Amino acid sequence: MGESVTGINGANGGPRERFTLKQEPVENLRPLRVVVVGAGFSGIAAAIRIPERLRNVDLTVYEKNDGVGGVWWLNKYPGVACDIPSHSYQYSFAPNPNWSSLYAPGSEIQKYLEDVAERFGATRFIKTRHEVEHCVWDGVRKLWKIKVQNLTTGETIDDEANVLLTARGQLNEISWPSIPGLETFSGKKMHSGAWDTSYDFRNKKVAIIGNGSSAIQIIPSLQKVEGTSLTCFMRSPTWISGAFGDQGMVQLGLDPKNTAFTPEQHRAFASDPASFLAFRKVFEDGGNLIHDSTLRGTEMQSSIQSLFRDAMSTTLSTRPDLIDLIIPTFPPGCRRLTPGPGFLESLLQPNVTVIPNRITSVSGSTIATTPSSPNQPTPETTHSDFDVLICATGFTTSSPPPFPVLGRKSLPLSTRWDPLPSSYLSLAVDSFPNLLLLFGPNSAIGFGSLTKILEAEVDYAVKVIRKLQKEDYDSMEPKRERVDDFGEYVKEYFKGTVYTDECRSWYKRGEDVVGLWPGSTLHALEALRSPRWEDWEYERAEKGNALRWLGDGWSVTQTDGDASWYINPEEVEMPWGEVPEENPRFKARPWSY
Repeated sequence: MGESVTGINGANGGPRERFTLKQEPVENLRPLRVVVVGAGFSGIAAAIRIPERLRNVDLTVYEKNDGVGGVWWLNKYPGVACDIPSHSYQYSFAPNPNWSSLYAPGSEIQKYLEDVAERFGATRFIKTRHEVEHCVWDGVRKLWKIKVQNLTTGETIDDEANVLLTARGQLNEISWPSIPGLETFSGKKMHSGAWDTSYDFRNKKVAIIGNGSSAIQIIPSLQKVEGTSLTCFMRSPTWISGAFGDQGMVQLGLDPKNTAFTPEQHRAFASDPASFLAFRKVFEDGGNLIHDSTLRGTEMQSSIQSLFRDAMSTTLSTRPDLIDLIIPTFPPGCRRLTPGPGFLESLLQPNVTVIPNRITSVSGSTIATTPSSPNQPTPETTHSDFDVLICATGFTTSSPPPFPVLGRKSLPLSTRWDPLPSSYLSLAVDSFPNLLLLFGPNSAIGFGSLTKILEAEVDYAVKVIRKLQKEDYDSMEPKRERVDDFGEYVKEYFKGTVYTDECRSWYKRGEDVVGLWPGSTLHALEALRSPRWEDWEYERAEKGNALRWLGDGWSVTQTDGDASWYINPEEVEMPWGEVPEENPRFKARPWSY
């Protein structure tokens, strides 16, 4: 194990510095500190995968809320539920055989996330009620300086990390509508993302703003409350789709109208993993195989548009005024599609009034409106005596964190993302070394498995951390050219999709799509599976021989592991035993390079 000396000539012909072996095994497990911001789907996955796949990493996850779950901790409004089959909205490594329904309520999803975090040991790294207030890159020490407030004690914590992961998600920063006088509302005011579960809606006159996915779940629930009167302010039309799991239920021989699972079904799922996997794959396949509906002019897009229009028209047949108001002219998918069981039916009830006008002001308990377009005959008017005002107006998406994040030369991320957020594969930004984004810009998906994309992003982040650790790099950041290339690709891809049509959508910033991955879920998984390290810039922790990380000639498996690991069956990649053209796996499984 001693030391050696290099050749007599250096790169410029002069003598080279004396080279000594690094006294570490080739795995080179140098200590790193990693901080994750947020404990929703992505943050929990990171708190599971990082300690599982890496060694000598000091990890902390800061979560500002009282518990884990992210958007599922925040959203407690009546009717909140998964609007895709729950069996497609879970971790691939933690399938849940016990969902109460095909569309599980939000509280059940939050409990699932809490249970997964506990079961896989993530909670030991998560500090709830800790709010990150400031992050700045120290270019001299090559680390992130992080200021955190303990919301329980009020204490300010000065932390540091070699690597910073933001796992804040897209749907956590509440977006209040910009309405003059909103702050003067004299009754109860709440946002769908900050619901007061103690409020009694019985015999109340309720105003609700919005007709996105939250409002579509809230309105049918409140309509049924004793004595309520609902006035729904809806500026934009929206498509109400059939339930996303209907076709899968039919394929499985089940009744799509009966989505609750019995104890017998739970026991069958738990006791027969093969059958449960087959059940899950029906819904997973269904989500992935309708990607064609997102492309303009396709037969599938035309077919679902006709299907949705006919279904909505039939439900609203007694109210042609609502048909004209609610059914869009833009294609399905331009806005986020929502099944909305019971939503259209609730609008037909006598205690519900739909106002298509634009709100101009709020004063006391009165809301003033004006026609949203010259084609609408409804005159300017006021609506008075509301007891409660609900803003189902969503979240600020694809935006920088609400706290300052300063990169090289104190560049704010908010400045780098003005006017539009940009990234490399939605994961990283130039000028922000060792900053990795989980569920960042262009991470969401119109159809397919969002949770698997989030897992793939976590896996990519783990590989970046391991490269920094093993190969003795102080920092990594994507090349500016590659960030620009991805932005150009995103813009060109979406030209051929329904997402750039004329509609109001959280997917977009102006005409640019900033919320969605430019392709299908399976496209994203393949793109993220094997990092292109040549797209990154590096700073080395040590000068001189760039391969000094090779260490002292030893491997940790010789002294602290399995010294013949490479012949264990689970480690051996067996040949398929057939020529690829005759092997059915050839078409079902992509090559891995």
